[in-house]
Amino acid sequence: MSTAPERVADDFRTAFGRRAPAVVVRAPGRVNVIGDHTDYHEGFALPAAIDRELRLAAAPRTDRTLQVLSTVSDERVEIDLTTLTPTGRNHWHDYVAGTAWALAEAGHDIGGADIAIRSDLPIGAGLSSSAALEMAVARALCALGKIPWNAASISRAARRAENDYVGLGCGIMDQLTVGAGVAGHALLLDCRSLAVEPIALPSDLAIVVMDTGVRRSLAATEYDVRRAACEAALDAVRRRCAGVRTLRDVDASQLEAIRGDLDAADREAAYRRAAHVIAENARPAQLATALGTRDYAEAGRLVDASHASLRDLYEVSCPELDQITALARRTTGCYGARMTGGGFGGSAVALVAAEASEAFAGEVSAAYRAEGPPGGSVFTCRASAGASVLESG
Repeated sequence: MSTAPERVADDFRTAFGRRAPAVVVRAPGRVNVIGDHTDYHEGFALPAAIDRELRLAAAPRTDRTLQVLSTVSDERVEIDLTTLTPTGRNHWHDYVAGTAWALAEAGHDIGGADIAIRSDLPIGAGLSSSAALEMAVARALCALGKIPWNAASISRAARRAENDYVGLGCGIMDQLTVGAGVAGHALLLDCRSLAVEPIALPSDLAIVVMDTGVRRSLAATEYDVRRAACEAALDAVRRRCAGVRTLRDVDASQLEAIRGDLDAADREAAYRRAAHVIAENARPAQLATALGTRDYAEAGRLVDASHASLRDLYEVSCPELDQITALARRTTGCYGARMTGGGFGGSAVALVAAEASEAFAGEVSAAYRAEGPPGGSVFTCRASAGASVLESG
């Protein structure tokens, strides 16, 4: 079955008695250019919404039910809005139910709807397919319920859906990027204030996504372990320094000062995890500056340093991510490459001279397939606008 998202209105008519949808919305995926594992420490990131997206067609119902068809999973489910309870599961429809639940918890009147979903975002590739689903559902339910759209406040609700309903401890970067994306721009995000500063992407620079085809089977448990290590380091800093709220507020000298205070059994792990967050937190603003001055050598250095930190300090890379980024760096036109997203699989991202991007994608894809596992893909993406209404009856 084709995954062309624009076919979602046809899916809706087929599934729901040939009637037309009242609204069609889109929500993009996102690629994080730099700044990973900083958002849940209220830090900084530099992601971009991309031109791979999820589309959703919907129409209101007279009862308190969501009837939802997903062509991605070829599955249809019914969700009773009167009995929503956090599940702690990770099924695709829990993100739909969780978004409705979080909007209601935020005080919005959510009605029933028929919904059809179609997407060309690869699942589990580190491109925020779950945030795209949450924000598309939110955009449609807001449109049907005449609820004013505010990207920041709706992003908070979508994050709560993932944290408290689905049970995954993500930060807010994904939802905010999907909601607030600006065409042709990356977004310098302050994940504490939710301030968004669009950063123009130069026309002679391409962002190339390199999906390894490896999916993140151990990610949730390992993220919890790393967050606990960061909390141990943060607690030690707090005992010495007043006014420290998160690792965003800690500098390298403060971390070094408490190294000996950490429990011996966990000392090196806690130190390394926190050291990554502190160093990574500075890179988004530094990369934004480098892009503004078209200093691509510095941009590449920052991107490569980020990958090394995620690999060696936070330890969320994997052999395939290391392999594909190394292949990228050896390929003509590449300034730098790093894993992107949560890690343990998924995708990497490369900054590439625009004129070389097509040849670069072909060469890296061929080299990776020759050396690595089957599957995955390499493609150039464009920075796109955030979640929006395409059609409204």
